[in-house]
Amino acid sequence: VKLALGWACWKMCLETHGLRCSGMGILGSALRPTRPEEALPVLEAGVALNQRYWSHDADSILTAQTSLANCLSDLGRHDEALTLNRK
Repeated sequence: VKLALGWACWKMCLETHGLRCSGMGILGSALRPTRPEEALPVLEAGVALNQRYWSHDADSILTAQTSLANCLSDLGRHDEALTLNRK
């Protein structure tokens, strides 16, 4: 269900709409446990959108970066995850 909702939000909402970022987070989180390599570009895009359109919302950016760092760690890219966590 999370995958379906995440894809729907990502595909249907405008880039500047908050639901798109939420959908990307949901989709990335749903993909990460079983398909982290597919979750990675979704989570990277979510971080980029948060930084571009919601730069004033530090909590959203931190949440997106943490999810991305966790995914990188799942993929064995621990140095990149550590660097991202330190930002």
